[in-house]
Amino acid sequence: MIRIILGEDQRLLRGALATLLSLEDDIEVIAQEENGEAALALIKQHQPDIAVLDIEMPLMTGLDVAEAIKESRLPCQVIILTTFARPGYFQRAMAAGVAGYLLKDSPSDELSDAIRRVYAGKRVVSPELSLAVWDNPCPLTAREREVLQLAAQGLTMQDIGSRLYLSHGTVRNYMSEAIGKLGASTRIEAIRTARDKGWLD
Repeated sequence: MIRIILGEDQRLLRGALATLLSLEDDIEVIAQEENGEAALALIKQHQPDIAVLDIEMPLMTGLDVAEAIKESRLPCQVIILTTFARPGYFQRAMAAGVAGYLLKDSPSDELSDAIRRVYAGKRVVSPELSLAVWDNPCPLTAREREVLQLAAQGLTMQDIGSRLYLSHGTVRNYMSEAIGKLGASTRIEAIRTARDKGWLD
């Protein structure tokens, strides 16, 4: 029997998923929660085989939970459910060791099949999501992302320079490069574009 924990903040969807998965002879939903923090606590408590997590939940996102599972070296595998084909989210999921990355509107039999394949040690990714990543690689360097991330938090160029031990001119150059690579006209527009793509944490 494959033991599953569900993390999904939409009650109706969570209930529907639990009901559908429970109809499978080899899958048991042992617990479910509406926020990532509580889902992580359940995972630590029950040690399930697989956690099926919504990518966007209160308190901790599905990606936050996946990263915590990896950091804690818990034996639980993770399948992320998402409505967003955002390259940055996908790349972060792969870095966190996520074994499955599926669209929420996938047929229910695809989810149960994905659970079995992940349980067997395989990785499962919706084709639409992997194509989105290949078609939209992040053009920013790590430093450009860092500068943009700090700007998104409301820091001034001078504050960013102090935080990163860089001169004002160097920070300005990184910001200019980021704006240009994202095809934006302003810093605000660049931040919005990067967030929409999932390239900012």
